[in-house]
Amino acid sequence: MWAELFETHAHATQVLHHIIPQADMEPPTRTDASYARWATLDSTVKQWIYSTISFDLLATVMEKGSTAMTTWNRIASMFEDNQNSRVVALDQDFISTRMEDFPNVSAYCQRLKHISDQLRNVGALVSDHRLVLQLVSGLTEPFRGVVTLIRQSEPLPPFLKVRSMLILEESGLAKMSGPASQTALHTSASPPRASDDSFQQRTTNRNTQGHSNYCSGSGQNHNYSGNSGKPKKKCGSRYTGSFGSSGSSTAAPPPWRPPQSASWNPWGWAPPPGWAPSP
Repeated sequence: MWAELFETHAHATQVLHHIIPQADMEPPTRTDASYARWATLDSTVKQWIYSTISFDLLATVMEKGSTAMTTWNRIASMFEDNQNSRVVALDQDFISTRMEDFPNVSAYCQRLKHISDQLRNVGALVSDHRLVLQLVSGLTEPFRGVVTLIRQSEPLPPFLKVRSMLILEESGLAKMSGPASQTALHTSASPPRASDDSFQQRTTNRNTQGHSNYCSGSGQNHNYSGNSGKPKKKCGSRYTGSFGSSGSSTAAPPPWRPPQSASWNPWGWAPPPGWAPSP
């Protein structure tokens, strides 16, 4: 990428012959009148090279008195030597690249294109046909439908078109799975209210039934007092006291126990003459 961008810039500024030999533009000799201008341009191109490479690479290729073309060729040799070994390593990376190792389709396609460019730079040209086949073979399961469509196409679509198809498919899958995921998350996080209401209703009915049985079911209000003799609760259609103000209480009243006293008379009526309470 750096070489392509640099060559484009050099061609636009008409100094490409300073890094790539041209048949009709040989560098002048030191005694030539145009040498001073050529040397100025050559130093400018060399400065561009020095300012656009990493510091480690700069320290490796820098040499006093070298021309821009010499520096350019030294950098090229560092990346293009041992071509056979590079081809083997790059080809292995190319066939083992899978989409599951990347966050999206764009990053996956970019990686495959980058490796194919590197293979071309070392003399192992990757055709567009092979690039597309490798691209679709590394896709994940959600893209099975579009993979079948691409493989059955005749002729095989070019790489850029396939990339566009996959990006659109990825966008459609994201839109389809988004609301479903949110609904599933909302359902799992919020239990149904119907169950809570049913449970509350069952509890209320059970407590009301127990309270009704306990209060004789006559619909009359009776005042009961405990051991202390003070009114404690009111029975009938409603009961109050320590159990709440309405019949919707969730706790049943405790069982009634008569006090151990012969003088206890909760109803207020006078016993007949000669009547004595049992012990």
